[in-house]
Amino acid sequence: MLAEIFGPELLIVLAVILVLFGGSQLPKLARGLGSAQREFKKGLDEGAADDAPEKK
Repeated sequence: MLAEIFGPELLIVLAVILVLFGGSQLPKLARGLGSAQREFKKGLDEGAADDAPEKK
């Protein structure tokens, strides 16, 4: 579904985000999203390590 957003639709979505958050807030928003993504991946990796059988 998200992969189907191209051209004019993408520009409209970006314009709405810019209006809602303002130009000065966008870097903070992007930094927060990046941090959340890193934490999520870190949690997935730790969960996968816990589930993996231990070698003796």
